[in-house]
Amino acid sequence: MSGPLALSSASDERSTTRSDRTSPTPAASSARRRVLKEALAAWTLAGPAVFFLFVLFFVPMIGVFIIALTDWQFGARSLSFVGLANFREVFADHGFRTSLFNTVIYVLIVVPGTLVLGLLTALLIESGNSCRSFYRAIHFLPFMATLTAMAIAWEALLHPTIGLVNQTLAAIGLPTANWLRDDKTALSVLAVIDIWQNLGYAMVLFLAGLKSIPQDLYDAADVDGADLWLDRLCTVTLPMLGPVSMFVVIVVALRAFESFDTVKVLTQGGPGHASEMLLYTLYRESFEYLHTGYGAAVAVVFLAIVVTLTLIQARLMDRKVHYQ
Repeated sequence: MSGPLALSSASDERSTTRSDRTSPTPAASSARRRVLKEALAAWTLAGPAVFFLFVLFFVPMIGVFIIALTDWQFGARSLSFVGLANFREVFADHGFRTSLFNTVIYVLIVVPGTLVLGLLTALLIESGNSCRSFYRAIHFLPFMATLTAMAIAWEALLHPTIGLVNQTLAAIGLPTANWLRDDKTALSVLAVIDIWQNLGYAMVLFLAGLKSIPQDLYDAADVDGADLWLDRLCTVTLPMLGPVSMFVVIVVALRAFESFDTVKVLTQGGPGHASEMLLYTLYRESFEYLHTGYGAAVAVVFLAIVVTLTLIQARLMDRKVHYQ
């Protein structure tokens, strides 16, 4: 076939082929519908959680940031926009710098103490042959108990005259102290109480990590000559506990930054400002002095510090963590 008829036929064939390529095939349409159904099912399941996360977390956070830009006082019917004045006041406030310094020192005491004691407790329990469940329960009880109630119990134990701690020290000839009213010991005592409370949580996580370490690694270490417990600890146990250790450090650090109950019950930030920390400063400024705008600025700065330190901590530790 030749001439105009042949050219028309070839053109029709090319247009038909092009339309076949652009039109979806039944298999492609079915796959697209399946993807849409899966996406719809996923959002149906996750939608309520996302909604409540937005309402209960992001909306209040946005509200706090807006309040931090005003001079609003709790209970007032009017407010004025002051821009970044509250933030400038926060960074110029000596009391805020003191509470920030106390918080950092507190975290630097609590995190290593909890990490080391939690690991040692887990190793001791795991090495035993009997009563493991009993010891795990005993050490985990402080974490499950209400910290306010435990703080009241510690206040009785640390009483300067009738407290069990001072009576025990006096009985063995050691000097006593007014632990919660001495600016040299108040912050350290609060840190010890926090370590005592978080010890069981760290212990349980380390026990789970120890059980997940394959026995083959210890056998290989024995073959290579690392048969002493310290060699096994350094070459097998600690590297394999890297992910658990990272998780414990981050969680305990966040809990230490958020310490409030023991400060409120035991010291109220005293003596002076020796044991005042960021959350107690936020509470005092917002609800005792009714400087709500200033308190909101403290909350924003506190959130920024915690998020920044957590990200830095996770990045630095993740480089040194061994994952199976």
